[in-house]
Amino acid sequence: MQDYHPDTYGDGIAEVYDQLYPTVDEACVRFLADLVGHGRALELGIGTGRVAIPLRKAGVDVAGVDASAAMVKRLRAKTLGASIPVTMGDLAELKVEGIFDLIYVTFNTFFTLVTQEAQLACMKSVGRHLNVGGHLVMEVFVPDPTLFDHGQSVRATQVEVDRVQLDVSRHDAALQQVASQHVFITPKGVEMYPVVIRYAWPSELDMMASAAGMKLEQRWQDWGKTAFTGSSGGHISVYGEDLTRAVRG
Repeated sequence: MQDYHPDTYGDGIAEVYDQLYPTVDEACVRFLADLVGHGRALELGIGTGRVAIPLRKAGVDVAGVDASAAMVKRLRAKTLGASIPVTMGDLAELKVEGIFDLIYVTFNTFFTLVTQEAQLACMKSVGRHLNVGGHLVMEVFVPDPTLFDHGQSVRATQVEVDRVQLDVSRHDAALQQVASQHVFITPKGVEMYPVVIRYAWPSELDMMASAAGMKLEQRWQDWGKTAFTGSSGGHISVYGEDLTRAVRG
């Protein structure tokens, strides 16, 4: 997809993001709050504060990183959002100060890094900013290439009396990239929100983490800690420092 940049998705969808995704799983907030305890947390792709604000309400000292000024503007307009420190920038290079006890990235946001090189760079940046005994938590889907027919897919994800949502995608299996348009059709017209992702298999994520001096400690199907199996469509993976390795970036 030409002219696509790290802030393209966020800047395009910011105005309607909270309408499309109004709530966060309470189990997610409990999971992250229990893991960080009284430590500091950093959210990669903080956006409008969908996860960070409930965490702040739970008493967690949380900061964020995001590439989209439009998304962060929405965060700043919210009562608690105005007080959350946010660093603007690409997730591949975490230009934040200090170290954190928890770094987390939810809702498939890690896959918005569209090359393996960028994903690995992000992992290594995380390793440099994690406190001793700290954790990286990642929520992503498990890839399913069968969703595509001859490298493409058109799916009706919502059909209502006055609204239709189509997801139109092209799949590059060699690059593990999917370029999509979320198309919303209403009586007022058509709106399109582009997004490009680069998916990775769980084993590939584990290898990237290893290269960044981390190892897998937990993997669950969901925030409620349902067991992860070969048929799981997504996973919550928790990585910690690999004390057998000295790699830190």
